[in-house]
Amino acid sequence: MSNLTRRSFTLGLMAGTPLLAACGNGVGSPGPAKIDARVDATISHMYSRYPNTQGLAEKSTGMLVMPVVTEAGFGIGGGFGRGALRVNGVTVDYYSATKGSIGLQIGAQQFAHVLFFMTEDALERFRRSSGWAAGADIEYVFNDTGENLRAETTTSTSPVIAVIFGQAGAMAGVSLEGMKYSRIIP
Repeated sequence: MSNLTRRSFTLGLMAGTPLLAACGNGVGSPGPAKIDARVDATISHMYSRYPNTQGLAEKSTGMLVMPVVTEAGFGIGGGFGRGALRVNGVTVDYYSATKGSIGLQIGAQQFAHVLFFMTEDALERFRRSSGWAAGADIEYVFNDTGENLRAETTTSTSPVIAVIFGQAGAMAGVSLEGMKYSRIIP
């Protein structure tokens, strides 16, 4: 057993300081401003391209806006994006979306999506849950035309409406996938 002296404690603290300084918690970084600017642009694009979503937003208790989710797959696939949860037009939390899939699939795509929480209960369950949504998916995407046949667990447990738009790329196949939303400090 070794005795911890003031000298060894001080040297250890000095050696560990650069490592701790490299860890950032996001406070004071430009990350939130970038995400908010992208969310604003995504909402404006959605309202101008799909005007019916404006009425949907007015009826909702909150919206999770993911401006860009990028995914790719060849048998096994994955995707990632960052966005913000807005309640009454104000950002209350930031989230990342991580997606994994396995199945007969090939390609890469980017898209935006917005989850509209239509009841206060659905919004609170989302904010308190681990955020997983799993489903069986048959999809193909070419340019900005996407048609999805989707059966997600979120649609059977809470009144949440998903709008997916702005698809770019090509993704074809049948896959079993899951998406996890995690609260982040950008």
